[in-house]
Amino acid sequence: MPAKIFIDGDSGTTGLGIRARLEARPDIELLSLPLSQRKDAAAKQAVMERADIVVLCLPDDAARESAAIAASIGERSPRILDASTAHRVAEGWIYGFPELSSGQAEAIASARLVANPGCYATGAIALLRPLVDKGFLPAAFPLTIHAVSGYSGGGKAMIADYELGVAPSFEAYALGLEHKHVPEIERYARLARRPVFAPAVGNFAQGMLVCVPLFLDDLPLKPRGADLEAALAAHYAGCQFVKAVPAESSGKIEPQSLNGRNDLELRVFANDARGHAILVAKLDNLGKGASGAALQNLNLMLRHDPRN
Repeated sequence: MPAKIFIDGDSGTTGLGIRARLEARPDIELLSLPLSQRKDAAAKQAVMERADIVVLCLPDDAARESAAIAASIGERSPRILDASTAHRVAEGWIYGFPELSSGQAEAIASARLVANPGCYATGAIALLRPLVDKGFLPAAFPLTIHAVSGYSGGGKAMIADYELGVAPSFEAYALGLEHKHVPEIERYARLARRPVFAPAVGNFAQGMLVCVPLFLDDLPLKPRGADLEAALAAHYAGCQFVKAVPAESSGKIEPQSLNGRNDLELRVFANDARGHAILVAKLDNLGKGASGAALQNLNLMLRHDPRN
């Protein structure tokens, strides 16, 4: 019998991406609500009662409201995969980055509540967590994270501005230093000190680079670039979607070559003579950074239903 999936908020970029990835699958039946009923709590509860998994692609407050409706159903309430920021550091929710650590994929597979990661956070955590775990990077080390994303991650208004040609070619933003992805970066990279996060958006639709510069001589173990690359490679050995790859000898990297895929590539650009390195994560902000990651998590969740 096909699994019944309800995407709550399937008119946005992430929801549309998830629906497109599921529509042709014979093992899944997609449930939906008429547009006129999408904010009707009773109608939403009725469709949730039929669903095996509900995917939330909503603003944070609306996601919390929908999660509460699902919880009110009781023992047979559907499992939840939340693509918003609302529950990424909330108690009782499993963080949906399967490659985070040993056992994380199984935790997602058996969870009732899963929070899909943020796009920037996916790149930053993928770079930092292995180095913290291996002792190369002290948890309280001062860090800066620089990133650039395609404009498709900015919502309908930003997408429209870029497609109309009225947006700037490049724009730094969140300079109030309160970006919503920072709490999950802190928690799941196991940082004891809040990093300075400086995101930007460029005039291209999809693709993302997340960069972390390091003074290698300031790290207690005085690692070389090859040591950091080896630590990343060991952590992600055997992973299908996340890989450490050699840095380009040109010293250049562009953000779009992984578009349309669920892959995440990690590189270490190092100048050992100078004691400098830049860690770089490349991903599709709509792939491993959003809909692709959601599909990966859904596939894990469909393997096991804790309600049975």
